[in-house]
Amino acid sequence: MSYQTLKSEMQAHGYVASDDLAMAVHLALTLGRPLLLEGAAGVGKTEVARVLAAVKATELIRLQCYEGLDASHAIYEWNYQRQLLAIQAAGDNAAEVEKRIFSEEYLLERPLLAAILRPSPPVLLIDEIDRADEEFEAYLLEILSDFAITIPELGTIKATSRPHVILTANGTRELSDALRRRCLYAHVDYPDRAAELAILAARHPGLDAKLMGQIVSFVQDLRREGLEKPPGVAETLDFAAALAGLGIADLTEDPATLQASLVTLLKTAQDRAAVPLEVTERLAGRAA
Repeated sequence: MSYQTLKSEMQAHGYVASDDLAMAVHLALTLGRPLLLEGAAGVGKTEVARVLAAVKATELIRLQCYEGLDASHAIYEWNYQRQLLAIQAAGDNAAEVEKRIFSEEYLLERPLLAAILRPSPPVLLIDEIDRADEEFEAYLLEILSDFAITIPELGTIKATSRPHVILTANGTRELSDALRRRCLYAHVDYPDRAAELAILAARHPGLDAKLMGQIVSFVQDLRREGLEKPPGVAETLDFAAALAGLGIADLTEDPATLQASLVTLLKTAQDRAAVPLEVTERLAGRAA
């Protein structure tokens, strides 16, 4: 599959990728390498993994990262309760049971272990890796290099099939050089006007073309207003759905309703305060 074909298939599933992003995903698939996607929140990084799973007709396994994430939540954990019950039920044979309770039968798969044990390659999404501690990155290095996991009681478990790995980062902290070296890289930015129009047309095909153009112009101008959290693509889609549901055919026809609909775009009190009615009317007038 060429990167152009991949780009077309992603668009058929509702994701309009740039040539650079489509090439990065294509090379990651071809070379069997993890792909690190960086960019602001809301630009569609996570959606790349979902769409890739749809294109490949495979399972999506997601690991959501957070501060304090450790191996027991990300890789594996022993089913201690079941182990204890097995020992208690064994009675006089408890010593014999103890020899087998550290087997795969008593192992709880977390996302990373599950991904390498699937019979066919899933898409493994390691979302917001920069929210996890630096120590957690060390756990990932073996997986991203060798697609294997070492469990002291069992030894090294190698991948049944190599998952397609997508990592995302929002710039919360700088990632280690060791992690970056193991990945291909692409920066994902807000879409330009043509791309955002294409996304809107793909997700809301029944929307009037004039209104679509106004929505994209309005949202793209709004992003330049110095907001704390500029609206992403998902917010654009929510905004369009809200306007359609409210029966708005032109952004200038009902300023009060348009102002109320900004709950879909503005997600902090500071940003709501920064966009009063007069700003909304100005942006709507420019978009018309």
